[in-house]
Amino acid sequence: MPTAALDLELAAACAVAREAGALALRRFRGRDRLAIEHKGLQDLVSEADREVEAVIRGRLATLFPADGFLGEEGGHAPAGAATWVVDPIDGTWCFLNGIASWCVSLARVRDRRIELGVIHDPCAGELFAARAGGGATLDGAPIRVAEARTLADGTVSVGFSHRSRPEEVAPIFGRLLEAGGMYHRHGSGALGLAWTACGRLIGYVEPHMNSWDALAGLLLVEEAGGRVREFLAGDGLFRGNRVLAAAPAIYPLLEELTGWR
Repeated sequence: MPTAALDLELAAACAVAREAGALALRRFRGRDRLAIEHKGLQDLVSEADREVEAVIRGRLATLFPADGFLGEEGGHAPAGAATWVVDPIDGTWCFLNGIASWCVSLARVRDRRIELGVIHDPCAGELFAARAGGGATLDGAPIRVAEARTLADGTVSVGFSHRSRPEEVAPIFGRLLEAGGMYHRHGSGALGLAWTACGRLIGYVEPHMNSWDALAGLLLVEEAGGRVREFLAGDGLFRGNRVLAAAPAIYPLLEELTGWR
């Protein structure tokens, strides 16, 4: 697809993310009135998640009627189509507990390649966006990953969900600290990746993420000059995968530290 057309589509996706974020922020401020369900251990969903996803799905269907849709709360992607992969509120646990560490995440995949990615943090009023081959931005200004050379040069975000085993992630903390590093836990993997893309963090690792949590952030990191582990290999779109993303000099250090080669 021509670059100019992709830029217009990215701008449209940014507008959708802002609209969805404004709705989510209103629900965040009135979260005490939300109905909540448990999907699994430490895995919550609220009526706000479903409402925000419905708005995103409706807008994308109008703007891109030929595209498929895969959302955390529903939707199935037609085989071979360009597909929007969406998490309406990444960090629902934080959202429902009044912690301003959640976001709206949208990515579009075509031919097993992430071509567009948008992450909107309504609480901070920040919008991260990327187009394959076109760089990454924060509120329209170009961003780059950190210039870190060692694990002692910054902070690594380490994510975890109970889709993984504790023994997969626990050793990472010890090895990271022994190497002089420090860790951070966002509660939103998408935000952790966005912060890696803009240099606030030097890397992000998680034993398993779903595609709707990871894809937009992975494109952001890559387009901001970082390295990312291949995510869509196998059945990553539907089953998820490991995530490793970092500044170039940090990536091999995290590969060695995690053993995820």
